[in-house]
Parts: sequence; structure tokens; C-alpha cells
Amino acid sequence: MNSLFSKFATKIADLSGKPAAFVMAVVLVLVWAVSGPFFNYSETWQLVINTSTTIVTFLMVFVLQNSQNRDGKALQAKLDELILSSQAQNKFVGIEKLDEESLRKMSKTLAEKAECVAEVADEKAEAPEGAPA
Repeated sequence: MNSLFSKFATKIADLSGKPAAFVMAVVLVLVWAVSGPFFNYSETWQLVINTSTTIVTFLMVFVLQNSQNRDGKALQAKLDELILSSQAQNKFVGIEKLDEESLRKMSKTLAEKAECVAEVADEKAEAPEGAPA
């Protein structure tokens, strides 16, 4: 069942992100709007668009969340593989499971390191050619 839903979610997410899907939605809304005078803008006429959009939105939340979850897990697996196969510190593998405070501390530490690297790069860029940095 999981595999079937994943395949379905992937296909629906892919289709819903295409320009044709947007155009189709706009056309449906325009057809609904143009039909208003024929139905005297009745409550039933309004209920059709309200109910339709609510149902589609409700179902799409689950489909898109499934696709986003799988994409996130795949990206995390790729990053873990890069970390493990490089000179990077292995402590970064699995950090997505840390609590918010630990992630904040690690992010701050990395930002400070990045700032130091940027300063060194700036110094090297400012050094005259051929001169040791």
C-alpha cells in the first residue's frame, strides 16, 4: 500500500506542477464564473466551486506532503553519503534528528567557521599576485 501511494503521490505531484495543470484550473474557474448568470449566482452555484476547491486542496496536502517527505529523505541520504565519503566530520550524519537547540548551536558554530573561511578568502583575493598570502 505504501509503495502504491508513493507512486500515485509522485505522479500527481509531478502532474500538478506542470503549466497545463494550472491552465486547466484557470479554465475550470473561468467556466464556473461564466456559468454564474445561467444559475442566477445561486448558493448551489457558489457551493460547487467552494466544495470542489476544498476537496482538492485537502487531498493535495497529503499527496504533496508525501512527495516532500520522500524528497527530503533522499536528499538527506545523499548528503550523508557525501559526508561519509569525504573529509567532512562524520558528526553531521543524522543531525536532522537533533533537537532544535542543538541544531541552532551547530548552525551558529558553522556560520562562525564560514565567516573565518570568507575572511581568509578575502585576504587571499586582496594579496598582490605572486605574493604569499
